[in-house]
Amino acid sequence: MELLPRSPGEFGSARYWDRFFRQRGQRPFEWYGAFPELCPVLHKYVRPRDKVLVVGCGNSELSEQMYDVGMCEDIVNIDISDAVIRQMQERSGSTRPKMSYLLMDMLQMDFPDAHFQVVLDKGTLDALLTDEEEATIAKVDQMFAEISRVLQVGGRYLCVSLAQAHVLKKAVEYFSQEGWVVRVHQVASSGDKQQFVLPVFVYVMTKFRKIPGSAPQILEICPEEQDKPMRMESAEQLVAAVKDRQHYALLCSQISKTPCREQVSLDLCDKESGKPRYTLHVVDSPSVKPSRDNHFAIFIIPQGRETEWLFGTEEGRRQLAASAGFGRLLTVALHREQHYEGMAGIQAELSGKVMELAPPGLPARQQVPFLSVGGDIGVRTVRHCDTSPLSGEYVVEDVKGDGSCYFRRLVFLRNRNVVQSEARLLAPTPPQGQKKRRKDKKKLSPTEPPGAIDKSYLCCEHHKAMVAGLCLLGGPDALPGELAVLVVGLGGGSLPLFVHDYFSQARVAVVEIDPSMLEVATHWFGFCQDDRMQVHISDGLDYVAKLAAEAPAQYNAIMFDVDSKDLTVGMSCPPPAFVEKPFLQKVKSILKPEGVFVLNLVCRDAQLKESVLATLRDVFPLLYTRRIEGEVNEILFCQPSPEGRRDPAELGARARALEGALRQPGRPWDSSYALADMLQAVHIL
Repeated sequence: MELLPRSPGEFGSARYWDRFFRQRGQRPFEWYGAFPELCPVLHKYVRPRDKVLVVGCGNSELSEQMYDVGMCEDIVNIDISDAVIRQMQERSGSTRPKMSYLLMDMLQMDFPDAHFQVVLDKGTLDALLTDEEEATIAKVDQMFAEISRVLQVGGRYLCVSLAQAHVLKKAVEYFSQEGWVVRVHQVASSGDKQQFVLPVFVYVMTKFRKIPGSAPQILEICPEEQDKPMRMESAEQLVAAVKDRQHYALLCSQISKTPCREQVSLDLCDKESGKPRYTLHVVDSPSVKPSRDNHFAIFIIPQGRETEWLFGTEEGRRQLAASAGFGRLLTVALHREQHYEGMAGIQAELSGKVMELAPPGLPARQQVPFLSVGGDIGVRTVRHCDTSPLSGEYVVEDVKGDGSCYFRRLVFLRNRNVVQSEARLLAPTPPQGQKKRRKDKKKLSPTEPPGAIDKSYLCCEHHKAMVAGLCLLGGPDALPGELAVLVVGLGGGSLPLFVHDYFSQARVAVVEIDPSMLEVATHWFGFCQDDRMQVHISDGLDYVAKLAAEAPAQYNAIMFDVDSKDLTVGMSCPPPAFVEKPFLQKVKSILKPEGVFVLNLVCRDAQLKESVLATLRDVFPLLYTRRIEGEVNEILFCQPSPEGRRDPAELGARARALEGALRQPGRPWDSSYALADMLQAVHIL
């Protein structure tokens, strides 16, 4: 039986609707939800004494149910289908004497001006506005003009709709320009099971007298019926907010029916500010054999650890899900701008929402566990936040790592999932003369002052590899004597500080384009300058070009650890200009013949990466590469002479010798450095 039109244009045809209702018979056709779903919204805007007009009533039971529950009795229903009007008159004439059904075209209504307090439209606008052709828009304008005419000032036009973008945009723009207040409610569910996956919305347009001039538009959205309205700045922002909710509904429908082949990511936002509060990843593990208790679990990532490989990468989350032993694992990352009331508070806040993302086959009333590391939500304390003209918004924060260690991090908020710089914090020391028994040992809390920066520790694996690359320097001694090092890119200063402190005869020049980063490194990461460490505030491109013109061949080692400000390029480190052939030739010219150029390369674009490597090979005859496991980083060791070529065994021996020379009595050394291990995976390009 054909119950839907062959083309959308037939929605405006009286002939089509006569045929539709004759074929359907007495069964109600509930467009976009039945009364129980719509009732919470309608109760807010329909009063018992209101005179209500329902346009395009069809054979929906909505008017009858409103009448029967006492919401309102003075209801006039109109439709262009004679068949359905006769049907509804027979059905309600004797039992609902105050309600009427009239054959009438809503584009040309016979009612006097300002006759109704409420006009109710359930799917009629959607049926009329099937396209954006000129003739269709003219009909919609006529419909809106008639609704405006028959409504009193202060009256409400309630439009139940699927909120296609062009439909919502047309309604919002028309009525907001007329000075009406526009509010969009999301209905709790879509009602009839045969209906659409998309959520249902109710536009509430409240009529006000139009004020001459440019009065501010009042546009609001209520995501759920119990929520307070959120103010929107423009029609475009309102349409985008509705679109987000539609995409979420489609996503929930899709993943509730079939397993996810790829990981799905979405944000849940704070109701007041609209900013992301939780970032969710849906990870399915097809290899997990389903049982009653392992269908679904929620994993709360401790604050500050969302950038770690296990939690911040697809492969890491896949491994986490497999080791957890659940068919579907939902990982939840917490945002630094938000406050959380512990694990119990997060569980209470998320319980309803996460069940919308449950996998197919989840048993009814199944208890879904919330998991975490150590059972807590971690510790994150923001120490400083500011904005740099060059780097944008940034934040310095202290976070608790795995175990009892605390770390200080610099994060650029334009790329908030990447830690720009990191340093380990030493535990606070008790006052002099005060001894603590082991059982009284106190852990660092978010409110007490943190310990000093542990300058002996390199947190970043790529920094360890860059230091290990110094064993490529020529000469018989493992630890070079006087050493001239140029570091481009300061960040928190950990790399140049380590070179300065552990290579006691090294003279380090650091080039940093952003003066704000020097302030951050000095005030928050323990960086300091002296006669062997000098920072130059300059563009690295200009500084190297100047050196090449003035005094070539002066550095034993040059290290590039500089990020790109342009996130549209598939290479986030370094900026593309730093790996162009003319500039690399300048780098080579200021490097001593036995020196080494160390480059931190972060490139996700395979074609661009191959182009960069080809350019490096053209300039430097000897090129080693070291991939950082679990990260995109690749460390490139470039030498200006092929005579310095060494096989992996020799590299390992030199790295072990360098490590031994750096491990001096009384000087802290972390076993994780293992410089020889850092060079085990090096291969020659």
